[in-house]
Amino acid sequence: MTKLLERAFVEASKLDASEQDTLARWILEELESERRWDRFFADSQDELILMAQEALEEHRKGLTKPLDPDTL
Repeated sequence: MTKLLERAFVEASKLDASEQDTLARWILEELESERRWDRFFADSQDELILMAQEALEEHRKGLTKPLDPDTL
């Protein structure tokens, strides 16, 4: 365990039980979410490549326009 994570757990241990459980649930949910995103992106590389190729082809054909952040 890194020193920073150890320090975070020391600080978290000072919280009351309810707050500790809330923090623990949040951490576990975030870790699971990261695992889901990792699986999603790992499983979608072919699709992402096709989408990128399609976008580049549209750009080459002049079907795109510059992004204007002021109009977002």
